Amino acid sequence: MNYDVIVIGSGPGGYVAAIRASQLGLKIAVVEKESLGGICLNWGCIPTKALLKSAQVFEYLNHAADYGIKLNGAGEVDFEAVIKRSRGVADGMSKGVQFLMKKTKLTL
Repeated sequence: MNYDVIVIGSGPGGYVAAIRASQLGLKIAVVEKESLGGICLNWGCIPTKALLKSAQVFEYLNHAADYGIKLNGAGEVDFEAVIKRSRGVADGMSKGVQFLMKKTKLTL
């Protein structure tokens, strides 16, 4: 099969470039070794930001009194749930990339 552009990697730069090239009428193939969205979306930036958000919420709870909010008892972290949320955020975004690739008829 012949392609006008072959994009290596489906990270934030790759999938955006592939979609734009497809919108311009080019025939595109995307090569991805792992999951759609690349390292950033699946294992790096996005899951890390989700973990940091959980830590930020916990920090807010520990200082709720500073905001005039009284909590009964101490906050407790459920690390399994924190990790599950982080993975869910990443998986949801990866599915979004899959949808965009199907919508623009890119070949993977």
